[in-house]
Amino acid sequence: MESVDLNAIKQYLLSLQDDICAELEAVDGGSFIEDGWQREEGGGGRSRVLENGTVIEKGGVNFSHVFGTQLPPSATAHRPELAGRHWQAMGVSLVIHPRNPYAPTSHANVRFFVAEKEGEDPVWWFGGGFDLTPYYGDEGDVRDWHRAAQDACQPFGADIYPRFKNWCDEYFFLKHRGEARGVGGLFFDDYNAGGFAASFALMRSIGDAYIQAYKPILQRRKDTPYGERERQFQLYRRGRYVEFNLVFDRGTLFGLQSGGRTESILMSLPPLVSWRYDWQPEPDSAEAELYEKFLPAKDWL
Repeated sequence: MESVDLNAIKQYLLSLQDDICAELEAVDGGSFIEDGWQREEGGGGRSRVLENGTVIEKGGVNFSHVFGTQLPPSATAHRPELAGRHWQAMGVSLVIHPRNPYAPTSHANVRFFVAEKEGEDPVWWFGGGFDLTPYYGDEGDVRDWHRAAQDACQPFGADIYPRFKNWCDEYFFLKHRGEARGVGGLFFDDYNAGGFAASFALMRSIGDAYIQAYKPILQRRKDTPYGERERQFQLYRRGRYVEFNLVFDRGTLFGLQSGGRTESILMSLPPLVSWRYDWQPEPDSAEAELYEKFLPAKDWL
C-alpha cells in the first residue's frame, strides 16, 4: 500500500500559508500578525490575521495540525467506521474580507485527514477548494475565477472541474434562505482517488491556484469608488456569510466540536455585519442584479 507522507503535506501547507500572506501583503501594504497556539488535546497551529488594512478590512490565513484519540460527532456522523480511531488533521484555511464593497470576499481551504487503528489500514483523504462571494457582481471576474478553477483541475481529468464545481454550488447554499452564498468555485472532500501522490498533487494544484485567481480581482476592484449605499449592502450580505459559517460549515463544526482554538476557527467572520428585517433590493438595481444574475448556479465558462 502506498505510504502517506505527513511531513511533505505539512511543509507544503506551511509554505502555502507563507506565499498567500506575502501576496496579500503586497496588495494591501499592511502586515499579518502571527499568533502561534497549542491545543491541549494535541497539536496546534499558527494563525495570521490582517485587520484594518487599506484594502483588507479583515483577513485570516490559518494553519493547523491537530490530532486526538476520539473524533467529534461532526466527523463520525457520515463516517461511522472512523469511531475509535486515532486521527490527525492538518490544513490551511483562509477568508479575506476586503474593505471595498466592489471587491469580493474570498475563501479557500486545503486539508488532509487520516484516521488509524492498530492492525488496520489507515483511512485518509484530502479536501478543500475555494469560492468567491461578490456583493456587486462582475461577469469578467467570475469567469476568470472559474477559468482558474478549471485550469487547476484539468491535469487530473476533464471530469474533475465540473464535479467539484457542482459540489461547491451544492455545499455553499443557505437552505433556510434558498440562495447561494456566492458564485462558487471548487469544493471537494473525502478525496483519495489514484493513491496518495495523485491526490496530494491535486490538492497542491488547487491550493496554489487560489491566490493566482484572487489577487488580480482584488487589485482590479480595490479602488472602485463607492458610497454609503454600497457599504450598507456589503454589511447586509456579510450576514449571509456569518449564517453559513455558524450553521452549515463542516470545518467550523469540526473545529468547535474537537476542542479547537475558537479564535482561529471564528477568524473567518467579518469585522462588521448587519441584518435588516425582511429587506428586499429595489427592482432593476445593482443589488437586485446580484440575486438575479450571479447567485443562481450556472456554467460560467
